[in-house]
Amino acid sequence: MSSRVDNLARTFGDATARIQALLRKEMARNVSLAQARTLATLEREGPQPLTALAELEQVSQPAMSYLVARLELKGQIRRSSDSGDARVVIVSITSAGRTALNGLLQRRTALLARHLSKLPSGEVDALEAALPVLSNLILGLEDRTAVGATR
Repeated sequence: MSSRVDNLARTFGDATARIQALLRKEMARNVSLAQARTLATLEREGPQPLTALAELEQVSQPAMSYLVARLELKGQIRRSSDSGDARVVIVSITSAGRTALNGLLQRRTALLARHLSKLPSGEVDALEAALPVLSNLILGLEDRTAVGATR
């Protein structure tokens, strides 16, 4: 790789990690990061077997079981048995979970909007123009992860 691409990768990685850390700090007031991520994954991916959900969230199955139990107590997720194999636990988000997730997403949007509105117009335009590129980068990373996961 060229030093330009390597430098961009390093700088971009640092910037996205810092943005994520700052957003997590702000968002983690009423819900843990793990809970928020799990709700977001269930909303995005649909109902999942507990083992698959643990893999998607990169935690152990016992850790996911504990997390699911806590979210179930809040009424934000539901556990059910797989129709084909009663031993398999299927986890799905509830309307209360969607409401909680939407609240988190609205807080994130408000926080980002507050800070984006302080930037010069040209910088906002540059960020907006970069969004399609970021989307392509995300798709490429997701494809790589999906291919790696199937091997």
